[in-house]
Amino acid sequence: MDFVVDANVLFAALIKEGKTAELMFNENLHLFSAEFLLEEFFEHKSQILDKTKRSDREFQEIFDILKQIITIVPKEEFQNFISKAEEICPDPDDVPYFALALKLNCGLWSNDSKLKEQDTIPIYSTQDIIKIFFL
Repeated sequence: MDFVVDANVLFAALIKEGKTAELMFNENLHLFSAEFLLEEFFEHKSQILDKTKRSDREFQEIFDILKQIITIVPKEEFQNFISKAEEICPDPDDVPYFALALKLNCGLWSNDSKLKEQDTIPIYSTQDIIKIFFL
């Protein structure tokens, strides 16, 4: 199953080992994200390090692993979907994820319940995905 994954899911996987991290490595999930995710990841590096008590080296190792399991898509490849995403996305910060989901015609994995206020892009929380794969 294909999903665009947003930053809050990634941060949850990094901060607390559990089902979110386990799901990210599920071979039945094909994860995609906008290159914007990498920017967010580095913008919040100090918070991640503080919450996880990881070193800079561990941070870089995790970052390298994530780049292997998440297909990062350059903005140019979904630029044509930005205006439609702006129309439907309840949170302007999440427009790149919506645009990519529109391009790929797939759901968005996010724990932001506000994003479910629209009905164009299917939004799956971590709990929704656990139900799909483990129940």
